[in-house]
Amino acid sequence: MLECQRDAFDIPRDVAYLNAASWSPLPHPVQAAGQAGIALKARPWGITGEHIARQCNRARAAAARLINASPEDVAIIPSVSYGVAVAGRILPIPAGHRALVLGDDHSSPVLEWLQRAAEGGFTVETIAAPADGDWTTAVLEAIRRPGAAPLALVSISSVHWADGGLIDLGVVAAAQRAAGAMLLVDATHHAGVLPLDVATLDPDVLIFPTYKWVLGPYGRAFLYIAKRHQDGVPLEQTGSSRRRVSSEARPYMADLGFTDGAKRFDMGERDHVIGLEMAAVGMEMMADWGTDAISARLGWLTGLLAEGLAGMGVQIPAQGLRAPHVLSLGFPGGMRPGLIEALAERNVHVAPRLGRMRISPHVYNDEADVAAFLDAFRKLA
Repeated sequence: MLECQRDAFDIPRDVAYLNAASWSPLPHPVQAAGQAGIALKARPWGITGEHIARQCNRARAAAARLINASPEDVAIIPSVSYGVAVAGRILPIPAGHRALVLGDDHSSPVLEWLQRAAEGGFTVETIAAPADGDWTTAVLEAIRRPGAAPLALVSISSVHWADGGLIDLGVVAAAQRAAGAMLLVDATHHAGVLPLDVATLDPDVLIFPTYKWVLGPYGRAFLYIAKRHQDGVPLEQTGSSRRRVSSEARPYMADLGFTDGAKRFDMGERDHVIGLEMAAVGMEMMADWGTDAISARLGWLTGLLAEGLAGMGVQIPAQGLRAPHVLSLGFPGGMRPGLIEALAERNVHVAPRLGRMRISPHVYNDEADVAAFLDAFRKLA
């Protein structure tokens, strides 16, 4: 199990920050990378094409390392919704078919298909939240539902953002392939914390941002695209997506053929000398610690929280059905108004999500943070 990494962060001892699923604090090395980037942008005559290429390659490699992908299969993008918009262009859904999404899933892997459904002549089927919290079984039943329209796409988060439900991607991927469908995974709450191997899983598209669990900045995200879809047309038309568009020699647009690999799907203005290096450093730190050690620590912390909350009238998903790093509390009579704010006044920070309280520790949290939460919760709830 990983030891507490609080010394790598700027978190006062009296602050119990248990809200990594919203925003992570930035470790000192990531802050330093951002400050170095700001200094470079302040004196831009030091920015060279070679420097930008190194940054892009480093960030792409760091993202690929977290999901066991080849860097050539990873695109640099600004957000999960951008990645899903790319998927909307390159993943064909035939008329008369259906796409599956999770009930109350985050908007990113859902809205693109709702927007496209009427024009494309397909339907979007929403999987109702299971009463027992078993999202994996619910997804499998939807994939195999007798009499349903042919399945074209499963577009899901692998960890439900609101209730912390964990989906067994291996089992779902096998069922999706058997149905002849495609798979899009929003791995926002998965990559870096839990093992993820796209070489084995073989999704069509997988996406994750950096500002939550992988300790990076806002506005940076990464898009894995299976090789079978890499000949598609990107969302934006940029010079970097083409084989030879150069401002340094004539002809300017010498070869407008698309580049090979996922790089053609990179966002415009990808050369963000501040945020790109920050993203790379945060992902490298997570990879160096390792998912096994990280998930063991976070599972231990949420286990302590669950034990401390026993008998306090809250509903907690079963351990085998929830992600180890997210503990989402249900309130049979409804959550007390102002409870989240009252906890924050006591320097205990969690998040309200769809009537639940989402608690999400990270590598900087320890037993003292658990004790602070339980003490404040007992007094307030």
